[in-house]
Amino acid sequence: MTRQQQRLSALRGLLEKILHGQERITLEIGSGHGHYLTAYAAAHPSRFCLGIDIMSERLVRSERKQTRAGLTNLAFVHASAEDLLVALPDNVLLDDILILFPDPWPKRRHHKNRLIQHPFLSQLAARSISGARLCFRTDFGEYFAYAQSAVTAHQAWRIDPVASWPFEMPTVFQTRASAYDSLIAIRT
Repeated sequence: MTRQQQRLSALRGLLEKILHGQERITLEIGSGHGHYLTAYAAAHPSRFCLGIDIMSERLVRSERKQTRAGLTNLAFVHASAEDLLVALPDNVLLDDILILFPDPWPKRRHHKNRLIQHPFLSQLAARSISGARLCFRTDFGEYFAYAQSAVTAHQAWRIDPVASWPFEMPTVFQTRASAYDSLIAIRT
């Protein structure tokens, strides 16, 4: 078994345990230290929230917040977005997807690493309910324009210009930003 297969197998087992009995979840990709998603889960007790990040030390801090808050509708997992979408149990669909201040990969040669791209939008759409919201926020104007263009060009998503942000609470990066842009796309 390759390392990737082992990683995906372990992630599948963990997700089946964590998401047992869940059919719809709110997913935050790049949950950082868990400030935003912990507050979101506390404000939305009927929703199950899952935060993922690729940095282990961030997850330790996130889990401490979840434990202190005593939230049973929240979990944090060490995973990339791509791996999570592959390992997510078939019966679990995404209701809301939150991507807040992701790495903008500003150098042109690194644009291929940006999360918001056509293949990734297709993967998200395949795992989302009709009407799911993709909420994206960044303080890097060039990435916002890039993401807006990618979402507009994708057949499974449409930008909703009048949709309200689902939950306002400044993230760490948001408090550092002098300005930022947001978009909400709806799964068609």
